[in-house]
Amino acid sequence: MNSISVTQTLDTQGLRCPEPVMLVRKTIRNLTDGDVLLIIADDPATTRDIPGFCQFMEHRLLASETAHPPYRYWVKKGL
Repeated sequence: MNSISVTQTLDTQGLRCPEPVMLVRKTIRNLTDGDVLLIIADDPATTRDIPGFCQFMEHRLLASETAHPPYRYWVKKGL
């Protein structure tokens, strides 16, 4: 269990690529720099897509749990 303080949670379970990343992008736009978004997903593509999104959009992937679904990603807006 992670002890990261979460600002908002986004549950994308049941959605398939590219929908989870599209929702992450839309949701993170409404957050303030430094806010943390917890993403819950069950699409295996997110194990590649979420880290790639963070690098491309210059957000920080603080932690992830991807051993088995549902996967969890803690993303901090901004670097």
